[in-house]
Amino acid sequence: MTDSPRATVGVMLPRDLPAADVIRYARRAEQLGFAELWVVEDLGFRGGIAQAASVLASTSRIVVGIGILPAGARNAAFAAMELATLEQLFPGRLIAGIGHGMPHWMRSLGAWPASPLTLLEEYLTTVRGLLAGQRIDTADSARYVKLADTALEPSSTPDAAPPVLAGVRGPKSLAVSGRAADGTILAEPAGPEYARAALGHIAAAGAHRLVTFNIGSVHPDAAAAIDAARPGLSAIGEPDWAPHIEPLPFAAEFAALRADSASGEDFVHRMPAEWVPQLALAGTTDQVRARLAELAAAGVTSSVFIPVGDPFEALESLATVF
Repeated sequence: MTDSPRATVGVMLPRDLPAADVIRYARRAEQLGFAELWVVEDLGFRGGIAQAASVLASTSRIVVGIGILPAGARNAAFAAMELATLEQLFPGRLIAGIGHGMPHWMRSLGAWPASPLTLLEEYLTTVRGLLAGQRIDTADSARYVKLADTALEPSSTPDAAPPVLAGVRGPKSLAVSGRAADGTILAEPAGPEYARAALGHIAAAGAHRLVTFNIGSVHPDAAAAIDAARPGLSAIGEPDWAPHIEPLPFAAEFAALRADSASGEDFVHRMPAEWVPQLALAGTTDQVRARLAELAAAGVTSSVFIPVGDPFEALESLATVF
């Protein structure tokens, strides 16, 4: 890796990885030197807390991030209990990501609030307070997270609270993260331009972690790496992704091509090759190392690869950046 600034490097555990391969994947990620492994909680797949517990118990060093727990899906006090338990059992090895959840998923569950921003800020503040050993009484003041004189028992409070990060996009949600979280998770695509723009909206008063998720594809042949990364970019361009694209120098051309494409697959097939390394961590080992350094210089504290193709082969190739 290049000299400072430097971010830690992690990898995502694919949400659809067969259950029989989960522990083997986590252990191999640790053996290869990844600093973090992020598990996914997406509706219909696997629970984030259960996956984190299993991975933590099966490894010895790697930090496990949960990306992300939807605020509307769990009572804040019980979420804090689960996170505190993991932190007590595996000190210093947990990062908790909390977000709004995907609107269409949460609406399908009847769990999308009238004010997502209010819910998220109340939820983050409450969970962090409970993890820090505070007694919370919001029964008369909160709109959504109403706790009456509630605290974790001293025997259940971790010695050091795990960091709680907000997985969000959009200026208003990023500002909530700056006020109420220990850090922010930026979903893909998250290049240096977007990272800098996001930090401007976050405007945290103190230290604030910035984690980026990006499609990762490393190959000795840069063209092969770019082609492998393309399918992972097929959803980009839908309205939710606008904040990611706006800071890019080719944003207008991107929008025009997306509008002219019949589908996401058609879009990525027609996408100019030079766009792909700006929307993903794709290229040769040296090229991806350089891009990781650019992200770190933009304020990213942890870069997380989303593997493409065969997950175990991807682990091996991605690890060449170390």
